[in-house]
Amino acid sequence: MSDEVRLVAWVRGQVQGVGFRWFTRARALELGDMSGFALNLADGRVQVVAEGPRERCEGLLDWLRGDDTPGRVDGVTEIWDTPRGGYDGFAIR
Repeated sequence: MSDEVRLVAWVRGQVQGVGFRWFTRARALELGDMSGFALNLADGRVQVVAEGPRERCEGLLDWLRGDDTPGRVDGVTEIWDTPRGGYDGFAIR
């Protein structure tokens, strides 16, 4: 049985204007069984919220920290929480 979690990650670097949110959504859909969103923040970061099985969310976090993202990721800060629900799929906001 899989542990359901909520991942909130803030990605800093050159992550706006490079398709980062689109690729994040595509990766989340590829991993499957996750809902949430990717959102540009006014300070230049991208916030990613993902809910689903822990191993899927960890896979998304690994991708966010990896070398396969568009732009340039200088760092990722994350928190883990209990899922809140209310998301329909994985959206770009």
